[in-house]
Amino acid sequence: MHGMSVSSSNDLEAVARKGGKLRRMAVRIPTYLADIRENPAWLPMFLLARTIPGRRAHWLTARRVNDGPQVLSSLFAGVEVDDVVDSLKGEGLFSGLVLPGHIHREIAGFAAETPCFGNFDRRLEFRASEHRDAEKRFGRALLSGHHFERALDCDAVLAVQKDPLLSAVARRYLGAQAQLITTRIWWSFPTEASEADRSLASLDKYHFDLDDWRMLKFFFYLVDVDEDTGPHIYVRGSHKRRRMKHQLTLLVGHPADEILDYYGSDSAVTLTGKAGQGFVEDPFGFHMGTVPKTAPRLMMEVGFGVSKPSRRRFHGEPVIR
Repeated sequence: MHGMSVSSSNDLEAVARKGGKLRRMAVRIPTYLADIRENPAWLPMFLLARTIPGRRAHWLTARRVNDGPQVLSSLFAGVEVDDVVDSLKGEGLFSGLVLPGHIHREIAGFAAETPCFGNFDRRLEFRASEHRDAEKRFGRALLSGHHFERALDCDAVLAVQKDPLLSAVARRYLGAQAQLITTRIWWSFPTEASEADRSLASLDKYHFDLDDWRMLKFFFYLVDVDEDTGPHIYVRGSHKRRRMKHQLTLLVGHPADEILDYYGSDSAVTLTGKAGQGFVEDPFGFHMGTVPKTAPRLMMEVGFGVSKPSRRRFHGEPVIR
């Protein structure tokens, strides 16, 4: 009886896990279909860019950059392009970026004053300070608050977006085709969110990004982030080696134990820091954001890719059913 009980428990756990994966995929299907309609070339990328051979073949198309290593008039004094690119090639991550105080304070102030949209849904509009009241008003948990195109009304956001160090690193790493594809600021809130909302926000599940063949993303904390404020986690080295199982599945999200058993628990870096701390990663490596426990997290992203960005949505905004 004992053996049968264990077997039944394992079967139920397997069914539950499979059901969770199907729900996560279902959440993203409307976005996938919209991407295919807008750009049919998205489908072969989505299918092949998850494989190491497919990616290596596409990296061969990267055009060489003749830019010199020196970058003038950057917000990031003392950061060398070569050092960043070398770290990205080896580990997929460089964590030595720091925004000037006046820049991150201006962006944080803008984000506090400007209404955001909850759970990617433009019908759920509120200010971050009104988060709890907004949850009561809308009758649902609000895990995230995105500012979408409103972020571009902030001069400090534009200053970071246009910083020459970012574009120089992107061109040296991705090739001369590198172009800006995302600029966003968003909140993550402490709340009891559904699995579907966590999946949509890419939180609490190791995943890799498949928005383009080759990508690079710069992230900046705009508030102090400790272990309880939703830190970002990256698995070093996972951008250049991939378990066959993770190449052949259509799912990009995987349980933590499955990822860390293969890539090594010591490869996972939890990125904490004061407001203004930043890092850049190759998002093909496994990573995840975590749900804040004690205070909201405010974050900025500037992303580069090699394909045309979506014109239908604001920088990859998901499609909500």
